Amino acid sequence: MDEAGLNNTFIKSAKVSNLMKLLLTSAGFENAKIGRKFVELVGKPASEIRVVFIPTASRTKEESRYADEARKEILNTGVRGENIKTLNLDHHISYPEIKDFDAIYVCGGNTFFLLHQARKTGFDKIIKQFLNDGKLYVGVSAGSILVCPTTELAVPYDKNDLGISDFTGLNLVDVVIAPHYSDKGKDKEIIKKYGKRLAYEIIALTDQQAYLVLGQNAEIIQ
Repeated sequence: MDEAGLNNTFIKSAKVSNLMKLLLTSAGFENAKIGRKFVELVGKPASEIRVVFIPTASRTKEESRYADEARKEILNTGVRGENIKTLNLDHHISYPEIKDFDAIYVCGGNTFFLLHQARKTGFDKIIKQFLNDGKLYVGVSAGSILVCPTTELAVPYDKNDLGISDFTGLNLVDVVIAPHYSDKGKDKEIIKKYGKRLAYEIIALTDQQAYLVLGQNAEIIQ
């Protein structure tokens, strides 16, 4: 990955259907421009948008605090509280539970627990139908990594206390998202290491950026 390109908007090919819309973020709508893009992508007045809110990855007190902040950020876009449905991936998920909503917002937290629950509950299957119906997927951190071909890039960051050995993600995009990127610290070396071993392009996002996929095209929102 060209590190100098982190702050430049670009277009690339994405291995998804022409209908699919995904807004993959590091930190949700912390950057208000990303929140505005969310409303634009749904294509309705914000007060009419219905959102499925999935906090499953937030297992710790700190992670739950971030999930609470994420919900507030959704409300700040103009979405009404009564139009947000909290859905935990703790039971078999059927498509009728989500089909009448415009967007699914998957919070950050522990990537491997989220992956395990997505597989266990069937969410990994029905999200594809949701997207094929032209609806929007919003991912935050772990929620963004989940839809990649592999979740292995989360190994240095997230505790794998479930002992997951199959890191295959939902494979809805053909890149790997590296959220919370900073030039300082260990991020650069980790991305360099995994860039050599993974067969996919790594897209590093700061907390002010998002990776937007629209059918066969993609770009950085910042």
